[in-house]
Amino acid sequence: MSAQAAATLDVITIGRSSVDLYGDQVGGPLEDMQSFAKYVGGCPTNIAVGTSRLGLKSALITRVGDEHMGRFIRNELVREGVDPTGIRTDPDRLTALVILGIRSKDSFPLIFYRENCADAAMDEEDIDPAFIASAKAIVVTGTHFSRPNLDRASRKAIKIAKMADRKVVLDIDYRPVLWGVTGHGAGEERFVDNAAVSAHLQTILPDCDVIVGTEEEFHIAGGTTDTLAALKKARALSPKALLVCKRGPMGCVVFDGPVPDDIEKGIRGPGFPVEVYNVLGAGDAFMSGFLRGYLRDLPLTECCRFANACGAFAVSRHGCAPAIPSWIELDQFLTQGSTHTRLREDPALDQVHWSTTRKGNWPRILAMAFDHRIQLEAMADRHNVSRSKIPEFKALAMAAFKKVSAGRNDCGLLLDGRYGQDLLDEITSDDVWIGRPVERPGSIPLRFDGTEDIGSFLKEWPRHHVVKCLFFYHPDDPADLNADQERHMQILKEATRRTGHELLLEIIPSRSANPVDDTTVPRALERIYSLGIHPDWWKLPSPANQGEWDALAAIIDKNDPHCRGIMLLGLDAPEAELFASFDLAARQPICKGFAVGRTIFGEAADAWLGGKLSDAAAIDQMATIYRRLMDRYLSAA
Repeated sequence: MSAQAAATLDVITIGRSSVDLYGDQVGGPLEDMQSFAKYVGGCPTNIAVGTSRLGLKSALITRVGDEHMGRFIRNELVREGVDPTGIRTDPDRLTALVILGIRSKDSFPLIFYRENCADAAMDEEDIDPAFIASAKAIVVTGTHFSRPNLDRASRKAIKIAKMADRKVVLDIDYRPVLWGVTGHGAGEERFVDNAAVSAHLQTILPDCDVIVGTEEEFHIAGGTTDTLAALKKARALSPKALLVCKRGPMGCVVFDGPVPDDIEKGIRGPGFPVEVYNVLGAGDAFMSGFLRGYLRDLPLTECCRFANACGAFAVSRHGCAPAIPSWIELDQFLTQGSTHTRLREDPALDQVHWSTTRKGNWPRILAMAFDHRIQLEAMADRHNVSRSKIPEFKALAMAAFKKVSAGRNDCGLLLDGRYGQDLLDEITSDDVWIGRPVERPGSIPLRFDGTEDIGSFLKEWPRHHVVKCLFFYHPDDPADLNADQERHMQILKEATRRTGHELLLEIIPSRSANPVDDTTVPRALERIYSLGIHPDWWKLPSPANQGEWDALAAIIDKNDPHCRGIMLLGLDAPEAELFASFDLAARQPICKGFAVGRTIFGEAADAWLGGKLSDAAAIDQMATIYRRLMDRYLSAA
C-alpha cells in the first residue's frame, strides 16, 4: 500500500492558534469597544475548523497555554471535529490573544498579543513524523516562518511531508506586524514592502505544491509590487506548484502552468456579489473551500467555486472561524443561491448555518425536570412552610439526579434559576444537558420571568444552557391572544440566536377552551414554523397515536430537517400512563427522549415539605422512579 493510500487524515494545519476577542460594536474605533465576542482564531486554526465543517478530516499542530484560554481552544476544536492530537499544552506560556474590531467596510483594526505566547514557542519537537505522514496534505503559513524556532518547525514538517509523498500547501498569510516590520498599533496593515521578508519566503516556495495568497501577499513573496511579475517569480521558484491568487470581490485566478502575460488568462474563479461586512478571516474560509475541492480531486474551477463561496460567507459575517459555512450550507448556497447580498441576513442560510454548526451531539436525552416553581410554592404554602425550603428540596432532587446519571451520557435536567441557581452553578459543564425555563409560570399570554429584556438576561447565561420556554398555545385560540403569544415567541427566538443559546419550545394546548385532538399540536408546530421560528428542541405532550407521530415528523422534516428532535413531557401522569406512551414514542426516530418532573418528584416533595419523609428517603424515592422511567424507555426503544 502506498503512503498516500494509508493517510487517515485529509489535512493538518500548522502554526498560529489564538483566542480572538471581536468587538460587538460595529462602526466605532477599537478603543471605544465596550464588549467582545470570543472565538478561536489564527490562520491555521481557522482553516482546521473550516475544513472540518466542510467534511474533511482535519487536525492542527500548535501550542496553547495551560490555562482557561488554552482549554477553550482545545475544547472548541474538539467540538468542531478537529483532531487535537497535535495540540501541545505549554506549561510556561500563555495562549495568544487578538483583539479585533469592525470600524467600517474598509477598516478592521486589530492588536496581536503574542509576546512570549505558546504558539510562538513551537519548535521541531512539536512535529511528529508519523502524524505528519498520516495526512494527505499539510498547510503551513508564512507567519510561522518569521522566527527561527518556528522556521525550523515548519521546514521539518515540509521535509517529512515531501518524503511521505504528501502535498504541501502554503498560505502566504503575510502580517507585517508579526514579522516585526511595523509597530503593534499597525496590526491591520496587510502589506509593507520588505526585501528581507521576500528573500525569506522565497526559500520556502520551491517545496510547495500549492501556494495561496492575495495579490499583496504574492507581492511580498515575489519581491515586487507588479502582480504578474510576482507570480512569475513564484513560478520560477516553484515550477510545478498551483499558484492561487485571491482577488477579493473579483474572485480568484489559478495558474497550473506558465504564468501568461495577462492575469485574466489564468483559470478564473468568479467571485460572488455580496456586501462586505468583515474581511477578517475571509482568506481562511477561502482556503478551507479550496482544500475541500482540491483534496477530493475536483476540477480547479470547482475548487475555486467552493473557495470563493466560502470567502463570500466570511466577509458577510462577524468573526472568522464561526463565519465559515458547513458543507450542507455551502451546497445549499451553490445550488439555490441567495437573493441577499448581505448573506448574514438571509434567514434560510442563517438557519442552516446555525443548525449545522451548533456544538454538541445529543442523540438521546432522558431528563429529570425539577424546574417547577408555582407547583412547589403551592405545596409549601399548603404545608405552611417557608418557600425558602424549596431550594433545599431541589438540592435533594439534584442528589437523586446525580445518583442515577453517574457514568451516563444520555441524562439531562431542567432546572430554574429562581430556586436552583446554586445548583446550576455547581453542575454546569459541557457534559450535562441543562435546560432552564424563562417563562413566567402559568402566564397566558406568555411573559418572561423577572424581565422584559430577555436578550440582556440571556447574555448572563452559560452558553450551553438550553433556553426552555412553555407556551400554553392552541392554533384556534383568539387571534389577539395568538398574536401576542407569537410576538413573544419571535422575540425569544431572536434573543437566543443573538446570544448563541439553543431553544426548546414546550407546547401545551390543554388550557385552551378549544377542543384538542390529534391535529392540534401538529397544526401548532406548522404555524410556529411559518413564523420563521425554528426551535432546536420541541417538548410536547405524548402524541395519541402513530398518525400524530407521523404528522409531527413530517412537519419537522419539511421545515427543519436538522432539528434536535422531540422530548416528551410528563404532565404529572401516572407511571403506567407514561409507560404506555414510551412504548410508542421510543420507536420514533424524531423522539429523542423525555423530560419528566412531577411523576418523579411530586410525591416525595409533598411528603418532605410536610415533614413526613427524610432527606435520604426522598432522594432514594426520586432516584428509584427516575431510573425506572429510564429503564422502561430504553427497553421500549
